[in-house]
Amino acid sequence: MAFENDRVSFRWRDYAHGGKQKVMTVSAHEFLRRFLLHVLPGGLVRIRHFGLFANRRRRAALERCRVLLGMAALVEPPEPPSLRCPACSGIMLVVERLTHGQIHFRAGLTASEPRRFRDDTS
Repeated sequence: MAFENDRVSFRWRDYAHGGKQKVMTVSAHEFLRRFLLHVLPGGLVRIRHFGLFANRRRRAALERCRVLLGMAALVEPPEPPSLRCPACSGIMLVVERLTHGQIHFRAGLTASEPRRFRDDTS
């Protein structure tokens, strides 16, 4: 919640008294000691469904961290330009990219009449 005169104030839940939220103020050194107890050793996987990285509050929590650390806000990259259908202006999705040879070959196979080969006797 606050950092003043080398002291950190933070909220915590006192489950011994019905889960009441309380505020505790400790020295910065003690706060870091307590905080680092929750840092996992290398090789262990973090569970991101709770706390700072919980999906429901992740964006707001990370933005608050950036503000408290005095960092610039993260700029979202712009969306890549989308292809639009010339007929209906709907968004087109790229399903497959074809080379010139593939387009020429496939154009012959999709014709209304089947192709006749020279040695076809029918």
